[in-house]
Amino acid sequence: MATSISILDDPLQVRLADLRANIDRVFLGKSDVVTQVLIGLISRGHLLIEDVPGVGKTVLARALARSLHLSFHRIQLTPDMLPSDIIGVSVYDSTSGTFEFKKGPLFANIVLADEINRTTPRTQSALLEAMNECQVSIDGRTMPLDKPFWVIATQNPFEFEGTYYLPENQLDRFALRIRIGYPDRQVEKRIVREEPATVGLDTIAPVMSREDVLALQARVPQVRIDDRLTDYALELVEATRDHDQLEVGVSPRGTIAFIRAAQALAMLSGRDYVIPDDLKAVFIPVCAHRVMSKSYMQDGHAVSIDHLFGSILREATVPQ
Repeated sequence: MATSISILDDPLQVRLADLRANIDRVFLGKSDVVTQVLIGLISRGHLLIEDVPGVGKTVLARALARSLHLSFHRIQLTPDMLPSDIIGVSVYDSTSGTFEFKKGPLFANIVLADEINRTTPRTQSALLEAMNECQVSIDGRTMPLDKPFWVIATQNPFEFEGTYYLPENQLDRFALRIRIGYPDRQVEKRIVREEPATVGLDTIAPVMSREDVLALQARVPQVRIDDRLTDYALELVEATRDHDQLEVGVSPRGTIAFIRAAQALAMLSGRDYVIPDDLKAVFIPVCAHRVMSKSYMQDGHAVSIDHLFGSILREATVPQ
């Protein structure tokens, strides 16, 4: 019989609760967004935060990084940045007569790639191997990155001046794409009065070690998912591939990320088994950025990808 994980009996669940509480101290009123960030962390899924400037994308990432006993580097991406600025460069040492590799900011457990779509596709592509293989190649040799390795990227909507499209193959490397949105009036009133991003960030102390994070990541694939729910997930994925308004559907890499995210959400909810609502909750953030639309217009009105995914969810048969 499926059972629930008792938070009181599980030290890792206690630390997860402490981690959430840490972030909630400075990132106010968006518990669903915090849940999606934690899903990315424990499912080993790189995270893309897309929204307008000033809604707390960087604050959210920094609050998480300060709460973990892991190395953290922030990269402010700009149009003139080169791949070597991220990966590193070999420097000639005249004393030894050899080249010495100077590691770039990519060599960290958590990398915040701020405003990733403000740099050129050439530099964006420097992240691809690291995100997919947890390694980088330079000067004819391959160097592994320390685990856990996790990329949090932020981007402004592509309509903004000075932005570049992320290539589809790079978008597919991000397990989740999330949006924050504006806070409601009461939350924004607290933000204005308390300025948590200015005052609270410096008071955050780490609550989770590297070993804790690795243990949580190892536990996620063990969360049980019934075959009927696997078939339900595949039905949703196949619907994106057969949809008459979509040119490209969700890839097999996306299917794996979809299942892992549902398992992570179940674990965050204190369960060791997946329920249909877990799959429904992560379907859009995990899968919507992996498809290409044939047309954004229907009957003279713009149709969003999220709207199409909503219709797919409504039409799919939910297992009983």
